Amino acid sequence: MVIALGVAWVLDGLEVTLVGSLGSVLERSDTLALDAAQVGWTGSLYIAGTVLGALIFGRLTDRLGRKRLFMLTLMLYMAATLATAFAQDFLFLALCRFVTGLGIGGEYAAINSAIDELVPARVRGRVNLIINASFWIGAALGAGLSLVILDPQVMGAALGWRVCFLLGAVLAVAVLLVRRHVPESPRWLLMHGRHAEAEAVVRSIEAQVEQQHGALPAVDHAPGASIQGGTAGSGMLPWREIAHVLLHRYRQRSVMVALMMVAQAFVYNAIFFTYSLVLTRFFQVPDHRVALYIFPFALGNVLGPLLLGHLFDSIGRRRMIAATYLLSGAGLAATAWAFNAGLLDARSLALCWSAVFFVASAAASSAYLTASEVFPLRMRAMAISIFYAIGTGVGGFVAPVLLGWLIASGDRHAVAAGYALGACLALLAGGCALRFAVDAERRTLEEVAEWKS
Repeated sequence: MVIALGVAWVLDGLEVTLVGSLGSVLERSDTLALDAAQVGWTGSLYIAGTVLGALIFGRLTDRLGRKRLFMLTLMLYMAATLATAFAQDFLFLALCRFVTGLGIGGEYAAINSAIDELVPARVRGRVNLIINASFWIGAALGAGLSLVILDPQVMGAALGWRVCFLLGAVLAVAVLLVRRHVPESPRWLLMHGRHAEAEAVVRSIEAQVEQQHGALPAVDHAPGASIQGGTAGSGMLPWREIAHVLLHRYRQRSVMVALMMVAQAFVYNAIFFTYSLVLTRFFQVPDHRVALYIFPFALGNVLGPLLLGHLFDSIGRRRMIAATYLLSGAGLAATAWAFNAGLLDARSLALCWSAVFFVASAAASSAYLTASEVFPLRMRAMAISIFYAIGTGVGGFVAPVLLGWLIASGDRHAVAAGYALGACLALLAGGCALRFAVDAERRTLEEVAEWKS
Protein backbone atom coordinates (compact mmCIF):
# COMPACT_ATOMS: atom_id res chain seq x y z
CA MET A 1 0.00 0.00 0.00
CA VAL A 2 2.77 2.42 0.95
CA ILE A 3 4.73 1.69 -2.23
CA ALA A 4 1.71 1.81 -4.53
CA LEU A 5 0.40 5.09 -3.14
CA GLY A 6 3.69 6.73 -2.24
CA VAL A 7 4.86 6.50 -5.82
CA ALA A 8 2.70 9.55 -6.54
CA TRP A 9 5.51 11.61 -5.07
CA VAL A 10 8.08 9.66 -7.04
CA LEU A 11 6.26 10.64 -10.22
CA ASP A 12 5.97 14.27 -9.15
CA GLY A 13 9.67 14.35 -8.29
CA LEU A 14 10.47 12.80 -11.65
CA GLU A 15 8.43 15.45 -13.47
CA VAL A 16 9.84 18.41 -11.58
CA THR A 17 13.41 17.18 -11.95
CA LEU A 18 13.07 16.50 -15.66
CA VAL A 19 11.98 20.08 -16.24
CA GLY A 20 14.63 21.36 -13.85
CA SER A 21 17.38 19.30 -15.47
CA LEU A 22 16.14 19.85 -19.01
CA GLY A 23 15.49 23.57 -18.65
CA SER A 24 18.76 24.65 -20.18
CA VAL A 25 18.61 21.81 -22.75
CA LEU A 26 15.27 23.08 -24.05
CA GLU A 27 16.90 26.45 -24.76
CA ARG A 28 19.12 24.89 -27.42
CA SER A 29 18.39 25.46 -31.09
CA ASP A 30 18.36 21.69 -31.81
CA THR A 31 15.56 21.11 -29.27
CA LEU A 32 12.71 23.62 -28.75
CA ALA A 33 14.76 26.86 -28.61
CA LEU A 34 12.98 28.19 -25.51
CA ASP A 35 14.19 31.24 -23.61
CA ALA A 36 14.63 31.43 -19.80
CA ALA A 37 11.22 33.02 -19.30
CA GLN A 38 9.50 30.23 -21.29
CA VAL A 39 11.29 27.60 -19.21
CA GLY A 40 9.95 29.35 -16.13
CA TRP A 41 6.46 29.38 -17.65
CA THR A 42 6.52 25.61 -18.27
CA GLY A 43 7.15 25.17 -14.56
CA SER A 44 4.44 27.61 -13.57
CA LEU A 45 1.86 26.10 -15.93
CA TYR A 46 2.61 22.66 -14.51
CA ILE A 47 1.95 24.13 -11.07
CA ALA A 48 -1.25 25.80 -12.29
CA GLY A 49 -2.41 22.39 -13.52
CA THR A 50 -1.72 20.81 -10.14
CA VAL A 51 -3.77 23.53 -8.44
CA LEU A 52 -6.78 23.06 -10.71
CA GLY A 53 -6.42 19.27 -10.62
CA ALA A 54 -6.35 19.26 -6.83
CA LEU A 55 -9.57 21.29 -6.61
CA ILE A 56 -11.45 19.28 -9.24
CA PHE A 57 -10.35 15.81 -8.22
CA GLY A 58 -10.26 16.58 -4.50
CA ARG A 59 -13.99 17.24 -4.52
CA LEU A 60 -14.60 14.08 -6.52
CA THR A 61 -12.40 12.09 -4.12
CA ASP A 62 -14.71 12.90 -1.20
CA ARG A 63 -17.72 11.87 -3.27
CA LEU A 64 -16.57 8.93 -5.40
CA GLY A 65 -13.88 7.41 -3.20
CA ARG A 66 -10.12 7.40 -2.78
CA LYS A 67 -9.40 4.41 -5.00
CA ARG A 68 -11.36 5.49 -8.07
CA LEU A 69 -9.63 8.84 -8.10
CA PHE A 70 -6.06 7.69 -7.53
CA MET A 71 -6.50 5.33 -10.49
CA LEU A 72 -8.07 8.01 -12.72
CA THR A 73 -5.49 10.71 -11.92
CA LEU A 74 -2.60 8.34 -12.57
CA MET A 75 -3.98 7.50 -16.02
CA LEU A 76 -4.32 11.21 -16.81
CA TYR A 77 -0.72 11.80 -15.75
CA MET A 78 0.46 8.88 -17.88
CA ALA A 79 -1.27 10.14 -21.04
CA ALA A 80 -0.01 13.71 -20.62
CA THR A 81 3.58 12.67 -19.94
CA LEU A 82 3.54 10.49 -23.03
CA ALA A 83 2.27 13.42 -25.11
CA THR A 84 5.01 15.70 -23.74
CA ALA A 85 7.62 13.53 -25.44
CA PHE A 86 6.18 14.54 -28.83
CA ALA A 87 6.06 18.31 -28.27
CA GLN A 88 7.27 20.39 -31.23
CA ASP A 89 6.95 23.91 -29.84
CA PHE A 90 6.46 25.88 -26.64
CA LEU A 91 2.65 26.00 -26.81
CA PHE A 92 2.20 22.23 -27.10
CA LEU A 93 4.83 21.61 -24.43
CA ALA A 94 3.10 24.08 -22.11
CA LEU A 95 -0.28 22.41 -22.68
CA CYS A 96 1.15 18.98 -21.93
CA ARG A 97 2.81 20.22 -18.76
CA PHE A 98 -0.49 21.77 -17.65
CA VAL A 99 -2.42 18.52 -18.17
CA THR A 100 0.34 16.55 -16.44
CA GLY A 101 -0.11 18.90 -13.49
CA LEU A 102 -3.86 18.17 -13.47
CA GLY A 103 -3.12 14.51 -12.87
CA ILE A 104 -0.49 15.09 -10.19
CA GLY A 105 -2.67 17.62 -8.35
CA GLY A 106 -5.50 15.12 -8.21
CA GLU A 107 -3.08 12.52 -6.90
CA TYR A 108 -2.20 14.62 -3.87
CA ALA A 109 -5.78 14.82 -2.60
CA ALA A 110 -6.64 11.16 -3.20
CA ILE A 111 -3.35 9.74 -1.96
CA ASN A 112 -2.97 11.83 1.20
CA SER A 113 -6.53 10.96 2.19
CA ALA A 114 -5.99 7.25 1.65
CA ILE A 115 -2.64 7.18 3.46
CA ASP A 116 -3.89 8.89 6.62
CA GLU A 117 -7.03 6.77 6.72
CA LEU A 118 -5.14 3.47 6.40
CA VAL A 119 -1.99 4.08 8.51
CA PRO A 120 -2.06 3.41 12.30
CA ALA A 121 -2.13 6.54 14.47
CA ARG A 122 1.03 5.66 16.41
CA VAL A 123 3.20 5.89 13.25
CA ARG A 124 1.11 8.16 11.05
CA GLY A 125 3.57 11.04 11.27
CA ARG A 126 6.72 9.20 10.27
CA VAL A 127 5.02 7.14 7.55
CA ASN A 128 3.46 10.23 6.01
CA LEU A 129 6.77 12.12 6.05
CA ILE A 130 8.69 9.20 4.56
CA ILE A 131 6.15 8.75 1.78
CA ASN A 132 6.28 12.46 0.97
CA ALA A 133 10.08 12.24 0.90
CA SER A 134 9.85 9.69 -1.92
CA PHE A 135 9.40 12.76 -4.14
CA TRP A 136 13.17 12.96 -4.04
CA ILE A 137 13.62 9.37 -5.12
CA GLY A 138 11.80 10.49 -8.25
CA ALA A 139 14.06 13.54 -8.37
CA ALA A 140 17.18 11.37 -8.26
CA LEU A 141 15.67 9.08 -10.88
CA GLY A 142 14.94 12.04 -13.14
CA ALA A 143 18.45 13.38 -12.65
CA GLY A 144 19.95 9.97 -13.41
CA LEU A 145 17.86 9.58 -16.55
CA SER A 146 18.82 12.99 -17.87
CA LEU A 147 22.48 12.50 -16.97
CA VAL A 148 22.75 9.25 -18.91
CA ILE A 149 20.37 9.90 -21.79
CA LEU A 150 21.52 13.46 -22.50
CA ASP A 151 25.15 12.38 -22.68
CA PRO A 152 26.37 13.07 -26.24
CA GLN A 153 27.82 9.56 -26.30
CA VAL A 154 24.39 8.01 -25.61
CA MET A 155 21.54 9.97 -27.21
CA GLY A 156 22.37 13.64 -26.83
CA ALA A 157 20.04 16.55 -26.20
CA ALA A 158 18.03 16.57 -29.44
CA LEU A 159 16.45 13.15 -28.86
CA GLY A 160 17.31 12.41 -25.24
CA TRP A 161 14.89 14.87 -23.63
CA ARG A 162 11.98 13.15 -25.40
CA VAL A 163 13.08 9.70 -24.22
CA CYS A 164 13.17 10.98 -20.62
CA PHE A 165 9.46 11.77 -20.74
CA LEU A 166 8.66 8.48 -22.49
CA LEU A 167 10.30 6.58 -19.64
CA GLY A 168 8.20 8.54 -17.14
CA ALA A 169 5.06 7.27 -18.86
CA VAL A 170 6.39 3.69 -18.76
CA LEU A 171 6.90 3.99 -14.99
CA ALA A 172 3.29 5.13 -14.60
CA VAL A 173 2.05 2.00 -16.40
CA ALA A 174 3.91 -0.20 -13.90
CA VAL A 175 2.45 1.74 -10.97
CA LEU A 176 -1.06 1.43 -12.39
CA LEU A 177 -0.77 -2.35 -12.28
CA VAL A 178 0.34 -2.31 -8.63
CA ARG A 179 -2.37 0.08 -7.48
CA ARG A 180 -5.16 -2.26 -8.47
CA HIS A 181 -4.52 -4.18 -5.25
CA VAL A 182 -4.82 -1.20 -2.87
CA PRO A 183 -8.19 -1.28 -1.01
CA GLU A 184 -10.68 1.54 -0.66
CA SER A 185 -10.52 3.46 2.63
CA PRO A 186 -12.77 1.71 5.20
CA ARG A 187 -13.42 5.12 6.81
CA TRP A 188 -14.73 6.50 3.51
CA LEU A 189 -16.89 3.40 2.99
CA LEU A 190 -18.40 3.75 6.48
CA MET A 191 -19.07 7.43 5.95
CA HIS A 192 -21.09 6.55 2.84
CA GLY A 193 -23.06 3.82 4.60
CA ARG A 194 -21.25 0.91 2.90
CA HIS A 195 -20.64 -0.98 6.14
CA ALA A 196 -20.35 -4.47 4.66
CA GLU A 197 -17.64 -3.39 2.22
CA ALA A 198 -15.74 -1.59 4.97
CA GLU A 199 -15.86 -4.68 7.16
CA ALA A 200 -14.67 -6.85 4.28
CA VAL A 201 -11.65 -4.58 3.67
CA VAL A 202 -10.65 -4.64 7.35
CA ARG A 203 -11.08 -8.42 7.60
CA SER A 204 -8.90 -8.88 4.52
CA ILE A 205 -6.15 -6.72 6.04
CA GLU A 206 -6.38 -8.59 9.34
CA ALA A 207 -6.21 -11.95 7.57
CA GLN A 208 -3.01 -10.95 5.75
CA VAL A 209 -1.40 -9.73 8.98
CA GLU A 210 -2.39 -12.88 10.89
CA GLN A 211 -0.77 -15.04 8.22
CA GLN A 212 2.56 -13.34 8.95
CA HIS A 213 2.34 -12.60 12.68
CA GLY A 214 -0.25 -14.93 14.17
CA ALA A 215 -3.60 -14.17 15.77
CA LEU A 216 -4.32 -10.53 16.54
CA PRO A 217 -5.37 -9.54 20.08
CA ALA A 218 -8.92 -8.42 20.72
CA VAL A 219 -9.41 -4.64 20.66
CA ASP A 220 -11.97 -2.82 22.77
CA HIS A 221 -14.11 -0.26 20.95
CA ALA A 222 -12.60 3.21 21.21
CA PRO A 223 -15.21 6.01 21.34
CA GLY A 224 -12.92 8.36 19.42
CA ALA A 225 -12.74 5.96 16.47
CA SER A 226 -16.41 6.16 15.50
CA ILE A 227 -17.27 7.45 12.05
CA GLN A 228 -19.70 10.30 11.73
CA GLY A 229 -21.96 10.51 8.75
CA GLY A 230 -23.47 7.09 7.95
CA THR A 231 -25.83 7.12 5.01
CA ALA A 232 -26.53 10.78 5.61
CA GLY A 233 -22.90 11.57 4.88
CA SER A 234 -23.05 10.49 1.26
CA GLY A 235 -22.93 13.00 -1.57
CA MET A 236 -20.93 16.17 -1.95
CA LEU A 237 -20.64 18.47 1.04
CA PRO A 238 -22.07 21.95 0.31
CA TRP A 239 -19.48 24.68 -0.17
CA ARG A 240 -21.19 26.73 2.57
CA GLU A 241 -20.57 23.97 5.09
CA ILE A 242 -16.94 23.56 3.99
CA ALA A 243 -16.41 27.31 4.34
CA HIS A 244 -17.99 27.28 7.81
CA VAL A 245 -15.65 24.56 9.03
CA LEU A 246 -12.50 26.15 7.57
CA LEU A 247 -13.24 29.81 8.26
CA HIS A 248 -15.04 29.57 11.59
CA ARG A 249 -14.68 26.32 13.49
CA TYR A 250 -11.05 25.66 12.48
CA ARG A 251 -9.97 29.19 11.59
CA GLN A 252 -6.58 29.06 13.34
CA ARG A 253 -5.75 25.69 11.81
CA SER A 254 -6.69 27.01 8.39
CA VAL A 255 -4.42 30.06 8.66
CA MET A 256 -1.52 27.91 9.86
CA VAL A 257 -1.89 25.26 7.15
CA ALA A 258 -2.26 27.87 4.40
CA LEU A 259 0.92 29.64 5.50
CA MET A 260 2.84 26.36 5.76
CA MET A 261 1.75 25.39 2.27
CA VAL A 262 2.62 28.77 0.74
CA ALA A 263 6.06 28.81 2.35
CA GLN A 264 7.11 25.30 1.34
CA ALA A 265 5.73 25.68 -2.20
CA PHE A 266 7.54 28.97 -2.78
CA VAL A 267 10.86 27.72 -1.41
CA TYR A 268 10.86 24.48 -3.37
CA ASN A 269 9.58 25.78 -6.67
CA ALA A 270 11.67 28.95 -6.61
CA ILE A 271 14.88 26.99 -6.17
CA PHE A 272 14.29 23.69 -7.87
CA PHE A 273 12.52 24.70 -11.09
CA THR A 274 15.29 27.18 -11.87
CA TYR A 275 18.27 25.27 -10.46
CA SER A 276 19.66 24.32 -13.86
CA LEU A 277 19.47 27.93 -15.03
CA VAL A 278 21.45 29.12 -12.01
CA LEU A 279 24.10 26.47 -12.57
CA THR A 280 24.53 27.20 -16.27
CA ARG A 281 24.29 31.00 -16.11
CA PHE A 282 26.19 31.84 -12.94
CA PHE A 283 28.58 28.88 -12.65
CA GLN A 284 28.98 27.85 -16.32
CA VAL A 285 28.05 24.19 -15.68
CA PRO A 286 27.63 22.31 -19.02
CA ASP A 287 24.05 21.34 -19.90
CA HIS A 288 24.65 17.60 -19.78
CA ARG A 289 26.30 17.79 -16.32
CA VAL A 290 23.54 19.70 -14.54
CA ALA A 291 21.99 16.48 -13.23
CA LEU A 292 25.15 15.70 -11.22
CA TYR A 293 24.29 18.57 -8.92
CA ILE A 294 20.77 17.24 -8.36
CA PHE A 295 22.00 14.15 -6.49
CA PRO A 296 23.32 15.85 -3.30
CA PHE A 297 20.22 18.04 -3.35
CA ALA A 298 17.96 14.98 -3.57
CA LEU A 299 19.97 13.06 -0.96
CA GLY A 300 19.43 15.75 1.68
CA ASN A 301 15.71 15.81 0.89
CA VAL A 302 15.33 12.05 1.25
CA LEU A 303 17.41 11.70 4.42
CA GLY A 304 15.65 14.52 6.27
CA PRO A 305 12.20 12.89 6.66
CA LEU A 306 13.77 9.42 7.00
CA LEU A 307 15.90 10.45 9.98
CA LEU A 308 13.62 13.09 11.51
CA GLY A 309 10.22 11.51 10.80
CA HIS A 310 9.97 9.47 14.02
CA LEU A 311 10.44 12.67 16.06
CA PHE A 312 7.08 13.94 14.81
CA ASP A 313 5.46 10.99 16.61
CA SER A 314 7.65 11.14 19.75
CA ILE A 315 8.61 14.76 20.43
CA GLY A 316 5.36 15.84 18.79
CA ARG A 317 3.93 17.76 15.87
CA ARG A 318 4.04 21.30 17.28
CA ARG A 319 7.70 21.34 18.27
CA MET A 320 8.98 19.53 15.21
CA ILE A 321 6.94 21.48 12.65
CA ALA A 322 8.04 24.79 14.14
CA ALA A 323 11.68 23.70 14.48
CA THR A 324 11.99 22.43 10.90
CA TYR A 325 10.43 25.55 9.38
CA LEU A 326 12.52 27.94 11.47
CA LEU A 327 15.78 26.09 10.82
CA SER A 328 15.15 25.80 7.08
CA GLY A 329 14.31 29.52 6.90
CA ALA A 330 17.53 30.41 8.69
CA GLY A 331 19.57 28.12 6.44
CA LEU A 332 18.00 29.54 3.30
CA ALA A 333 18.73 33.09 4.45
CA ALA A 334 22.38 32.19 5.09
CA THR A 335 22.71 30.58 1.64
CA ALA A 336 21.14 33.62 -0.03
CA TRP A 337 23.68 35.87 1.71
CA ALA A 338 26.62 33.68 0.65
CA PHE A 339 25.35 33.50 -2.95
CA ASN A 340 24.94 37.26 -3.05
CA ALA A 341 28.46 37.76 -1.68
CA GLY A 342 29.95 35.49 -4.36
CA LEU A 343 31.29 33.04 -1.79
CA LEU A 344 29.82 29.94 -3.46
CA ASP A 345 30.70 27.89 -6.51
CA ALA A 346 28.49 25.20 -8.10
CA ARG A 347 29.70 22.48 -5.73
CA SER A 348 29.38 24.47 -2.51
CA LEU A 349 25.94 25.74 -3.55
CA ALA A 350 24.82 22.13 -4.04
CA LEU A 351 26.13 21.25 -0.57
CA CYS A 352 24.36 24.24 0.97
CA TRP A 353 21.07 23.23 -0.64
CA SER A 354 21.58 19.66 0.54
CA ALA A 355 21.97 20.82 4.15
CA VAL A 356 19.09 23.32 4.00
CA PHE A 357 16.66 20.89 2.44
CA PHE A 358 17.58 18.08 4.83
CA VAL A 359 15.45 20.10 7.26
CA ALA A 360 13.17 21.81 4.74
CA SER A 361 12.05 18.47 3.29
CA ALA A 362 10.73 17.39 6.69
CA ALA A 363 9.03 20.77 7.05
CA ALA A 364 7.38 20.53 3.63
CA SER A 365 6.22 16.97 4.30
CA SER A 366 4.75 18.06 7.63
CA ALA A 367 2.62 20.62 5.78
CA TYR A 368 0.92 17.84 3.80
CA LEU A 369 0.63 15.73 6.96
CA THR A 370 -1.03 18.59 8.82
CA ALA A 371 -3.45 19.43 6.02
CA SER A 372 -4.56 15.80 5.84
CA GLU A 373 -5.11 15.11 9.55
CA VAL A 374 -6.50 18.24 11.25
CA PHE A 375 -9.81 18.51 9.37
CA PRO A 376 -12.88 16.20 9.49
CA LEU A 377 -13.17 13.00 7.46
CA ARG A 378 -16.19 14.15 5.44
CA MET A 379 -14.13 16.89 3.81
CA ARG A 380 -10.58 15.59 4.17
CA ALA A 381 -9.72 15.37 0.46
CA MET A 382 -11.37 18.73 -0.20
CA ALA A 383 -9.41 20.37 2.64
CA ILE A 384 -6.16 18.95 1.28
CA SER A 385 -7.06 20.26 -2.17
CA ILE A 386 -7.96 23.73 -0.99
CA PHE A 387 -4.77 24.25 0.99
CA TYR A 388 -2.63 22.61 -1.65
CA ALA A 389 -4.21 24.98 -4.19
CA ILE A 390 -3.62 28.01 -1.97
CA GLY A 391 -0.03 27.14 -1.21
CA THR A 392 0.91 25.94 -4.65
CA GLY A 393 -1.05 28.62 -6.46
CA VAL A 394 0.52 31.46 -4.49
CA GLY A 395 3.96 30.01 -3.84
CA GLY A 396 4.39 27.49 -6.63
CA PHE A 397 2.98 29.41 -9.57
CA VAL A 398 4.66 32.72 -8.76
CA ALA A 399 8.06 31.34 -7.75
CA PRO A 400 9.31 29.80 -11.04
CA VAL A 401 8.22 32.81 -13.11
CA LEU A 402 9.69 35.26 -10.61
CA LEU A 403 13.01 33.43 -10.28
CA GLY A 404 13.16 32.77 -14.04
CA TRP A 405 12.77 36.49 -14.64
CA LEU A 406 15.39 37.35 -11.98
CA ILE A 407 17.85 34.84 -13.43
CA ALA A 408 17.26 36.13 -16.97
CA SER A 409 18.32 39.56 -15.74
CA GLY A 410 21.75 38.14 -14.95
CA ASP A 411 21.80 40.03 -11.64
CA ARG A 412 23.17 37.89 -8.79
CA HIS A 413 21.75 40.31 -6.20
CA ALA A 414 18.24 40.00 -7.62
CA VAL A 415 18.37 36.19 -7.46
CA ALA A 416 19.61 36.34 -3.86
CA ALA A 417 16.66 38.60 -3.03
CA GLY A 418 14.30 35.94 -4.39
CA TYR A 419 15.92 33.36 -2.14
CA ALA A 420 15.64 35.75 0.83
CA LEU A 421 11.89 36.11 0.20
CA GLY A 422 11.53 32.33 0.51
CA ALA A 423 13.48 32.42 3.78
CA CYS A 424 11.11 35.03 5.23
CA LEU A 425 8.08 32.92 4.34
CA ALA A 426 9.59 29.84 6.02
CA LEU A 427 10.38 31.77 9.21
CA LEU A 428 6.85 33.20 9.31
CA ALA A 429 5.34 29.72 8.87
CA GLY A 430 7.54 28.37 11.67
CA GLY A 431 6.37 31.06 14.07
CA CYS A 432 2.74 30.39 13.20
CA ALA A 433 3.16 26.64 13.71
CA LEU A 434 4.73 27.21 17.13
CA ARG A 435 1.56 29.05 18.12
CA PHE A 436 -1.22 27.08 16.40
CA ALA A 437 0.03 23.57 15.49
CA VAL A 438 -2.16 20.68 16.68
CA ASP A 439 -0.79 17.96 18.97
CA ALA A 440 -2.01 15.17 16.68
CA GLU A 441 0.69 12.61 17.48
CA ARG A 442 -0.59 9.12 18.38
CA ARG A 443 -4.24 10.26 18.24
CA THR A 444 -6.91 8.89 15.90
CA LEU A 445 -8.09 11.11 13.06
CA GLU A 446 -11.53 11.28 14.67
CA GLU A 447 -10.02 12.60 17.92
CA VAL A 448 -7.97 15.23 16.09
CA ALA A 449 -10.94 16.62 14.17
CA GLU A 450 -14.49 15.64 15.02
CA TRP A 451 -17.36 16.54 12.72
CA LYS A 452 -20.02 18.86 14.05
CA SER A 453 -22.67 20.07 11.61
